[in-house]
Amino acid sequence: MKAAAETLRGMSLSRSRLLPSALALAAVALLAAGCATTPASPAPTSTSGSDAGSGPSEHTANDIEVAWLDAGHSIGIVTWGSSSSDCRPGQADAQADGQTIRVTLVDQGDAEAICTDDLVPRATLIAVPEGVDVTKQVTIDAAYGDVSGEAILAVLESDVIENPEPVGVPSAGWFDDTGIVLLTWGSSTCPPVVEDVAMTDAGATVTFASPERVCTMDLAPRVTAITLPEPRAGDSPFPLTLTGDHLDAEIDVIG
Repeated sequence: MKAAAETLRGMSLSRSRLLPSALALAAVALLAAGCATTPASPAPTSTSGSDAGSGPSEHTANDIEVAWLDAGHSIGIVTWGSSSSDCRPGQADAQADGQTIRVTLVDQGDAEAICTDDLVPRATLIAVPEGVDVTKQVTIDAAYGDVSGEAILAVLESDVIENPEPVGVPSAGWFDDTGIVLLTWGSSTCPPVVEDVAMTDAGATVTFASPERVCTMDLAPRVTAITLPEPRAGDSPFPLTLTGDHLDAEIDVIG
């Protein structure tokens, strides 16, 4: 498997569920990227929110969901808790022990930060460490404070691994039947803000807001947890249309 700097590119996926709560990792900054656009008009039936959605959920603060991203070079990890930016996991240490990846997570904000009393999915990213074979079963052993748990990632198909996209191309993976982890690229200080999620017969459209803000001119990977208004139908490839905030693209969520 490629090392962390080379990890973040392409499209893939798989999913699995586990027990604990919260993980994270900062990523690599590279080139220039812009910051604001006018988003396209939202589609009809939808839900909205950043790193979330208002679809059905039975999750607790002790849950963790995982999904392959970036053609098996990285993994999206979803934890549940406060939506406040200072109350999310922001750093992670990932080490390989054979086919097990041991992940230790810590808070990104001030320990005394005041957190909102809500429960939303928060997505973070880890690079797959050197030596892990993603064509075989991979186990995630995660620890976050007093919480720990284990998750199993499904084996990736060879065509997913062999056809990575270049750096800058988004990818997405299922973390449950209504949840998608989305990897996009842009300013590290201006993560995507989900304005609307609309289901269609074939897939879904995600519209991003374009708030007025000052952004650093780097190109970093950002992960966003998206909750659909209703479960997908079947296991066939699911097209996801991204629009607004310089994120316009069409990708398949595989899983």
